[in-house]
Amino acid sequence: MPILNVKISARPTPDLAAAIARGLVEITARVLRKNPAITAVAIDHVAPEHWIVGGRSLAEQGKRSFWLDIKVVEGTNTKDEKAEYLREVFAFMAGTLGELHEESYAYVHEVRADAYGYGGVTQEHRYVAGRLQSRAA
Repeated sequence: MPILNVKISARPTPDLAAAIARGLVEITARVLRKNPAITAVAIDHVAPEHWIVGGRSLAEQGKRSFWLDIKVVEGTNTKDEKAEYLREVFAFMAGTLGELHEESYAYVHEVRADAYGYGGVTQEHRYVAGRLQSRAA
């Protein structure tokens, strides 16, 4: 159910995109307990020459960077889970991209269940329907 929007300072290759998607989905499933079958990943690439930090491109600095924005339903994860998720994402991205600039970012964006969903149905609706089904059984 979550969607992960990722920007990386690297030239696009199918192998790199697949490795990043696979690793982020695995971490998201294990740490945040999100179903990998309904986890989406969208990856954008920015040439290191076009990613500027402190007035200098990452290419000049010999570093890489990323920006991850993941959307999850509000209240479904603890502070400790989110902190562990950020630690693991940073370690994974450093291992995958190489030396990261400190100005790399990840944001676990918690959204309301009645304002977020997929397939035209909100997560709130899915929750209520599931509760009703379990009571009827």
